[in-house]
Amino acid sequence: MLTFITENIGTIIVLLIVVAVVAVVVAKLVKDKKRGKAICGGDCSKCHGCSHSQ
Repeated sequence: MLTFITENIGTIIVLLIVVAVVAVVVAKLVKDKKRGKAICGGDCSKCHGCSHSQ
């Protein structure tokens, strides 16, 4: 197991960085959704594709 880790340390580090970035993005999207912000950041009253438009 230790041999595998030492041979692939670069790949493991890159994978951890990518997973961390994805986690931060998903957390931000969830936080914004809970606050009622539109994902596009635009004016939902004029958007025909937004679920928040009325």
